[in-house]
Formats: sequence, structure tokens, C-alpha cells
Amino acid sequence: MRSIFLFLIAGLAEIGGGYLVWLWIKDSKPWGYGALGSLILVIYGFIPTMQNYPSFGRVYAAYGGIFIVLALLWGWLVDKNAPDMYDWIGAALCFAGVSIILFAPRAS
Repeated sequence: MRSIFLFLIAGLAEIGGGYLVWLWIKDSKPWGYGALGSLILVIYGFIPTMQNYPSFGRVYAAYGGIFIVLALLWGWLVDKNAPDMYDWIGAALCFAGVSIILFAPRAS
């Protein structure tokens, strides 16, 4: 559960921070949006280091799949851009990949 929580927090930090920078640059929001977004992105950089997995590559590969699902949900709920069937199929395939990466039995 801790691992999933950290993946979710990392995803929300990366997407939320990036979104604030996006609003600053693309929608001409005040510079504070960019500053706050940048700070959140720096914090995001530390969150994956709290994972218990010893492999950087495996953690980031698994996180990438979770990020895709979170990005689609963010786009749907915050940006009001509903995912279509192909988005959901792609997200399901990514989530299946994450499950294999994280939970496959491995020789020590």
C-alpha cells in the first residue's frame, strides 16, 4: 500500500506542478503559478526515492504506467477532456505492465 500511495503522490505532484507551469506559460497566468509549479516539480523529484524498490529503472518504469492513468484522469476531471475508448485500452495495458514489473516473482 505504501508503494501505491507514493506512486499516486508522485503522479499528482508531477501532473499538478506541470499543470501550473502550463497555465503560467500557455494561459498567461501570474508568475506565481510557474513558481509554485516549479517548486512542486522539485518536490516530486524526491518522492520516488522513498520507494523500497532497489532499482531506479524499475521504479520509474512502473511509475510511468501509473502516470499515464493519472494523466488521463487529470485531463478528464480538471481539464474536462474525456478519455475515449482507446485511451482507456492503452491505460489498461500500461497498468497491466506496471503490475508485471512490480509483482512478478524474481530470482534473488
